[in-house]
Amino acid sequence: MATLAAYVTLEEAAALEGIPYKTIQKRANRDPDKLGVAKVSRPEGGKEMTLVSVNSLSKQARNAWRERERLKELAADPEDVPAEDTKKPERPWYVDADIDWYMHQYKENYYKGVELGNVVRDFLASGEKDRTAFAEQFAKERLGKDSRTLYRYTKNYLEALAWQDKLEKENGCSYEFFRILCLCRKPRLSGGFPSFAPEVKQTIQNIWFDEDFAGNRGTREMLYEKLEDIRKLKGWEKIPSYQSVVRYIAWLMEDEGMRNAHYLAANGTRAFKNKVMVKRRRDTHSLEVMELLQGDEHTFDCWVTILAKNGKRVPVRPKLVCWIDTRSRWILGDIMCKDADAQMLKKSLMKLIYHDAGSVPRYLYIDNGKDYTAKEMIGVDRNDRHDQEAKDEHFAMAFDDEARGFYRAIGIEDEHIAMPYEPWTKGQIERFFRTVCNKFTKWLKSYTGTLTGSLTSDKVNKDIKRAAERGELLTLEEFFEHWTKWKMEKYSVWKHSELRKAGEEYRTPLSLFENGERYFKAAPAKKDATLLMMKETGVRVYNTGIERMGFYYLDNDGELIKHIDRKVTIKWDPDDVSSIFVFDAKGKLICEAVSQELLKFGRVSDDVLKEHRRMQNAQLKQAREVLKEATTPFEELAADPGVKRTSAGVPDLMVGHKPKNKVVQMTSEAWVNNNRKELTRERASARYMNSQAAKAKERLKALEGA
Repeated sequence: MATLAAYVTLEEAAALEGIPYKTIQKRANRDPDKLGVAKVSRPEGGKEMTLVSVNSLSKQARNAWRERERLKELAADPEDVPAEDTKKPERPWYVDADIDWYMHQYKENYYKGVELGNVVRDFLASGEKDRTAFAEQFAKERLGKDSRTLYRYTKNYLEALAWQDKLEKENGCSYEFFRILCLCRKPRLSGGFPSFAPEVKQTIQNIWFDEDFAGNRGTREMLYEKLEDIRKLKGWEKIPSYQSVVRYIAWLMEDEGMRNAHYLAANGTRAFKNKVMVKRRRDTHSLEVMELLQGDEHTFDCWVTILAKNGKRVPVRPKLVCWIDTRSRWILGDIMCKDADAQMLKKSLMKLIYHDAGSVPRYLYIDNGKDYTAKEMIGVDRNDRHDQEAKDEHFAMAFDDEARGFYRAIGIEDEHIAMPYEPWTKGQIERFFRTVCNKFTKWLKSYTGTLTGSLTSDKVNKDIKRAAERGELLTLEEFFEHWTKWKMEKYSVWKHSELRKAGEEYRTPLSLFENGERYFKAAPAKKDATLLMMKETGVRVYNTGIERMGFYYLDNDGELIKHIDRKVTIKWDPDDVSSIFVFDAKGKLICEAVSQELLKFGRVSDDVLKEHRRMQNAQLKQAREVLKEATTPFEELAADPGVKRTSAGVPDLMVGHKPKNKVVQMTSEAWVNNNRKELTRERASARYMNSQAAKAKERLKALEGA
């Protein structure tokens, strides 16, 4: 054990005495002999260090120093300590306690500790020689208890001083509250459940947090029933009562913070990420209007009618395809349809650019669905949609619009794709759809309840088929008119709470969209954009033209016939299939082909037949001209066009005799006989007609004579 023949620095002496550093420094300067001041040189050099003797300190400080040294020796080398002191001191409860929590939960105990601290300090500061008698009297007067209680308080206080000094040197923080908490009652450990065997506790947790049990919404009654079966199986003597098990589960869920784990087991990872996982708000104020748009599709919770191919009106759930400006929350490019696909997205963007906004947005935040991430839209395969390196490499080598995708071809810089099954990453448009349901759809008679509602009570039972037969449902066109009216008259002037929280000057969606700082990029020529919007596919050209959608397409200039029996790419507007655009393998426009009328068997109209013959003759003429030019000798091509040149001297390419006559006489016997019969029939018919005419003439003369 260390003796008191030791010195401490002025900082340590001030901490042991519980007084400021300036005070102990003044004492050392005023009376150095009384404090046993010694000057020693610093190992690192510089001004000498001032030390004071431990024996010169107060009894309270000496006891604190002694307790601190004992803790140091036990931690350093237990073999040098007597056997009765070799036990490593336990870490007191207050070392890891939260002072604010204790003051809030046990305010009365805390103030009792403050009073006991004053009593202990007075006892340590007393200089009585007969300590035993004084301690007995002091404890009786100040505490109303015996000296053993006083000594216990004193021991706890000195131990707290040692822990305070130790942690302050390690962390550089103040731990003065140890002097109070060491004299306070230790808080009772709630949730300990000492009557529960460890095996029983773990079994309860195994059942309650089991994914199948939690997923089926297992109850506490079910858990206790299963726990009883396990008790019989394992031969336990008894298990806690049902009420105790219920309290234990409540303690696990609330005090131990295991409610989120139970939610994960009961609802799965997707629901956990949506409802429980921590999220962060985005700074939309830093964006400009039209800088970032979020896109998605919404199926309304109501019914309308559309005209089917058979001419009947059938009920369907309408779908909305639209985009929301992230800064202003204004809705753009909204169209209604029965089924949304990539072509509908193109139409929506065309409406957004050329009708609603008049400019191209900078970025898009799109859904992960196959319509938004189709190759014709993003330019790369869906499997590479999240691989930024692969996308960058692809676009660096892409030159044509097909390789870049529709988004980039119309001028959009980049698209950001939401992660699969994480709709909250584009929360603005998802929250807007919920607003649409609450503020718009519920006012329709055909509303049948939330489509994605988790409860059966969210559904509204209605006979939609009968309502459609009675003509009670709106048509898709009428529904879109009603939607547009609601958007312009209600939603446009809605004071948006998120705009208020963001500190926007304009707090309605339409006003902010029209007056906020705007990103502007001119839209491409509408003709080019219309061509990009068309569907495309690869086909083969036949001598009858291009067969597609039940039609045959040919051009009027004969350009398509040059590509017979070759593959080409065609683009067409699904709303107008009367013509298609044809491109070669390099993406160059060949022609615009139009649908042709099929030639019927039997009699064919003169106009159709003439047009067909004209195309055939034009094709033959064009082929002959090309052939003639290709076989003309170089001398004739290089000569003056006004001077006739011969091709004399050009050797024959093939071995053989040239034909002597250019006209071949037809000498077929069958042909001659056939023409003779035809001539005989014509002559006989002529003789018959002449004889009949002579007879008629004679009868006329007879009538005149009469």
